[in-house]
Amino acid sequence: MANIRLDDVTVHIDESLDQEARNRLVSHLRSLDGVVSVEGSETTPHLFIVRFDESHITTKNILKVILGENLHAELLG
Repeated sequence: MANIRLDDVTVHIDESLDQEARNRLVSHLRSLDGVVSVEGSETTPHLFIVRFDESHITTKNILKVILGENLHAELLG
């Protein structure tokens, strides 16, 4: 049985994203190998919580994907 090591990170997006852009970003992140879930809230549209399997993806890779979408972002935890 595979060893799963779940962790999560909060991502702060500097730009204001409309619902379509948020949906695209969430969909892109969810498609990454090792990402288990991506959650956000309409009350804090600039924050996302990404839950991932550390044995498949790192926070550095998650941030790299977001920055590759021409967004400015920081990892908060």
